[in-house]
Amino acid sequence: MSPTGRAAITGVGETDFVRGTPTTQLQLLMEASSAACADAGIAPADLDGVVIPMKTAVAEDVIMSLGVRDLRFHALNAMGGASPVAGAMIAAAAVETGLAERVLVVVGGKQFSGPSRLSGSDGRSTNHVWPSHRFRTHLEYPYGFTVPMHWYSLHANRWFHDTKADPAGMREIALATRLHAHNNTKAYFRDRPLTAEQYDNAPQLLTPFKLYDICQETDGAAAVIVQRIGTGAQAHREVIILDGGEGHPDTPDDMTSRPDILNMGMTKLGPRILHRAGITTDDIDFAEIYDCFTFIVLRQLEELGFCDRGESPDFIQEKGIRPGGGLPINTHGGLLSQGHIVKSRVW
Repeated sequence: MSPTGRAAITGVGETDFVRGTPTTQLQLLMEASSAACADAGIAPADLDGVVIPMKTAVAEDVIMSLGVRDLRFHALNAMGGASPVAGAMIAAAAVETGLAERVLVVVGGKQFSGPSRLSGSDGRSTNHVWPSHRFRTHLEYPYGFTVPMHWYSLHANRWFHDTKADPAGMREIALATRLHAHNNTKAYFRDRPLTAEQYDNAPQLLTPFKLYDICQETDGAAAVIVQRIGTGAQAHREVIILDGGEGHPDTPDDMTSRPDILNMGMTKLGPRILHRAGITTDDIDFAEIYDCFTFIVLRQLEELGFCDRGESPDFIQEKGIRPGGGLPINTHGGLLSQGHIVKSRVW
């Protein structure tokens, strides 16, 4: 069942995105939550539902910190970088089914300065645990695959090999998101221009990724309020959640063993959700796409059906993804230029 068409985002809150802060993770989460409530025109105490992606807090933290009087629904979800969007869909389902009326979805943390960084200032490994750590420990670590850019390079190199796609597409993603960040007062890279020359001259970290192909680490938090359409404070226009869902690749966290590494969660989800929503890619005016790496934006455009595999670099050049283009992408700056605030973790 699609829990959509009757739920809407009525409030949004964000902290600044910074590198280094004395503020605790819980304080960041509550700052974003309070801002979202204020934007929605509701009192934090009147929240009756909460969804916390990536296990960055627990419901009790929200109850105590925001003074929630009657929490009727809560959920934790952890599916990597897609968790916040999936969390919004869980909130929409809760509203749709009457489990709650005013649901907070909040995520954030201290990815740059917190204790979950992969290595400490003294160069020693910290206690961070990646998802599916059994795969990591027994299959990938022995071969030197220790961080996400190693895993994703397998997908990227196979894509370039099979399709002969133009690597210049990655540069365009990096430059476009930086330009969009200049219009976002909270983006970490707002006042830090990036030129084509800087991109080209940046260190090659591993094939095919240069420095600016990889998302940053920042501290911060973001939150939204989800309510049934027409029940918000009407302080501004509601953002209707038209449709949504999940798509998981085969062996999601074991990229080395996928039957077809080019098949993604979006391969399954994209056609399904567009059909269910009754729209085509021609109806989409802008796109906010997960950008842990520049190439993954190109791949998702292909799997969504904007173009065929290998054609996305040409597609974005022809369509225009920068401000004022035919299909602006990641208008907030994305993980590449706004902020990247959480890592997956296992308790």
